[in-house]
Amino acid sequence: MYERNYKLLSSKFRELFFPTLFTSMTGNISIFLDSLIVSNLLGATVLASIQPINPLITFVNLIYWMIGLGGSVLCAVSKAEFDYEKSNSIFSVSIKTLLIIGVLITLICLLFSSQIIAILCPSDNKALFGQFFLAYIIGIPFLCYMMSMSYFVRADGFSNLPFKASLLCNIVNLCLDFIFILVFDFGLAGAGLATAIGYMVGSLYVSTYFFSKERTLKFIRLKVKPYLNHVKNICKSGFSSASSQLYITIKLFVVNMLVVAFAGVTGLGAFNICFNSLIIISMFIIGAAQTMSPMVSVYFKEADYSGVNFVVKRAFKIVLASSIILTLLFVIYPDILLMLYRVKNPADVPIVVNAIRLFSLSYVGLSISSLYMYYTQAIEENKISSTVSILEGLIFPVALAILLSAIMGINGVWISFAVAEVFTVIFIYAYSKYKNKKTNGDYSGFFMNKNNKDNENILEYAINGEIEEAVELSKNIGEHLSDVKSGTIVNLAIEEILVNIININDKVDFIDIIVKIDDDSILISIKDPGIEFNPVIENDELQFDNISVLNKIADKIEYARVLGLNSTVIHIN
Repeated sequence: MYERNYKLLSSKFRELFFPTLFTSMTGNISIFLDSLIVSNLLGATVLASIQPINPLITFVNLIYWMIGLGGSVLCAVSKAEFDYEKSNSIFSVSIKTLLIIGVLITLICLLFSSQIIAILCPSDNKALFGQFFLAYIIGIPFLCYMMSMSYFVRADGFSNLPFKASLLCNIVNLCLDFIFILVFDFGLAGAGLATAIGYMVGSLYVSTYFFSKERTLKFIRLKVKPYLNHVKNICKSGFSSASSQLYITIKLFVVNMLVVAFAGVTGLGAFNICFNSLIIISMFIIGAAQTMSPMVSVYFKEADYSGVNFVVKRAFKIVLASSIILTLLFVIYPDILLMLYRVKNPADVPIVVNAIRLFSLSYVGLSISSLYMYYTQAIEENKISSTVSILEGLIFPVALAILLSAIMGINGVWISFAVAEVFTVIFIYAYSKYKNKKTNGDYSGFFMNKNNKDNENILEYAINGEIEEAVELSKNIGEHLSDVKSGTIVNLAIEEILVNIININDKVDFIDIIVKIDDDSILISIKDPGIEFNPVIENDELQFDNISVLNKIADKIEYARVLGLNSTVIHIN
């Protein structure tokens, strides 16, 4: 009657996904907007002067993904383990480290600007590129801070704050683009400066998190050795998924040179449009993957494999559907991007159309391999995640781009992206088959999932936030455990905690209950989206707080506020 329906997980995924969809790609969206505005205001030929910045952007992405995302995953795991000091330590180390690195990157780019510009820009547009580069790098420390804060704030249940900060950042960028380019005639320097100021404004807004009474993360001081140990663990956690940005940095550098060699400045402009089209699909991939990662980390740590399966399937459906739709759209109607970027030169149109059609064939494979990397990182299978990352992000595409361009010319460069993704998916499929067979069925499927459904010692339920359902469920569980020595105590414990959750909230839509039966103990896991409530601490201010009974009959109670949910684990011997 009260079989688990996953409505709580579905609601939480939906709550996190839409803000993440936009927030996760803030840095790249800013460049996407800049390229659109520049192409419309200054002409499509100027796009070749923006494309060389992308290796620097992906390198910065690598830094804040590795430390910000890696740190937020470890922070979520620490909360699931009820280790609040460790979660605060990871938060403090991640934010401080990213600020320091962001400032260092800006200083290095300023001090060695001429050398870096010469390396990044293989064409003759170094002067124009330099204008954009010098203005853009001012905002790098703010980008690192804003994005890293977004990961932690979202994992702490403040899903709308990063979204609003990202939205404000891009609105400011968009408005200042027009002001600096049209009114003040700053040219490409105006576009770069608008982006940097947008990052600054977004950073200020996301910092309002520190004024909220409901936040659970705070800065703490650490000595040098513990600080460095945390940095090591954070980088290790985040590198497997973030490393894709390092490989993209190298890949872009190589491909830029190949494109200039085979198709000149026109080809570089076409590649800029293709790369920016990738930003559109990446919004869905990274939005779904980064929504999935902390949820999978928490539920996998708690051995709730049914919950993990549900979250992974939801993310997979999103990235697969979006990639198929966008592939069909750009293969059939490549003129959409030509219209957006105002590519009108008859000599350029066929080159750009051909590039878009061939490049867009890589979307589906990219979505599958990217989600797989995030998933394996979340379940701490870092070796396979890193292996897939280097194959998909560097070895396959660079080797194929060099090989196929030698055979097919510029078409070989465009098609190499799709072929690289096909090779990657084949490798993932082969590895998953090997892993599933090696573990004798402990893992199954493409994503090497575990499953609770066939385990008779695990009971999964879900109820609406109603007293009648809580009482009825506890009675049913008690009857199911009638042969178990502590069955009556379990019945009473579940009734006390559920009734209390419902009473102290004006409304609570869904509550998930999992009962795990071992030889020595029974574990009851409760998750609800209600107000923060720690049953370990009896609160005289709460009118309905009769949780003292639960504290007397339970052998141990653990509580954490994770992903904006109350996570309560009750142990009964």
